[in-house]
Amino acid sequence: MDFKSLLPFGRATDIARTGTDADPFVSLRREMDRMFDDFSRGWGMPSATMPASFLSPKVDVAETDKGLELTAELPGVDYKDIDLDLTDGVLTLKAEHREEKDETDEKKQYHLVERSTGTFLRRFALPFTPDTDKIEATFDKGLLKVMVPRATPPDKPANKIEIKAA
Repeated sequence: MDFKSLLPFGRATDIARTGTDADPFVSLRREMDRMFDDFSRGWGMPSATMPASFLSPKVDVAETDKGLELTAELPGVDYKDIDLDLTDGVLTLKAEHREEKDETDEKKQYHLVERSTGTFLRRFALPFTPDTDKIEATFDKGLLKVMVPRATPPDKPANKIEIKAA
């Protein structure tokens, strides 16, 4: 019996060829697969209980003449579960997501309880000295907007230089 005919298309030639005369496209494919596996290793992949949009919410940061404008999409997060902190010129955004789903159907005789939780944490180093008394943050319909204004430099008196006669 010819077992090569039972192998999926293209595999029979892979097994028959070994060494230096192997198909160059097969080795290229293996190298590309290995490269993508190495590149994506360690990334948090979304699971069925945690949507991909929560693992890496969209955050827009813009530096303007007035200061720093930050906009973060945090769907499903309650404003009470968001912490903003400014310490040593670093703005920290932390958000907790908790969701619980409870379903019961007496006709089909099942009871389902699903829970998902997750934490999001980002830090932004400010490239300027902020005016900490005027920072504003608003949260509406899953969209967090933060405005960190620049501190106005204090007015320094001109240094009068004394001229001495020679």
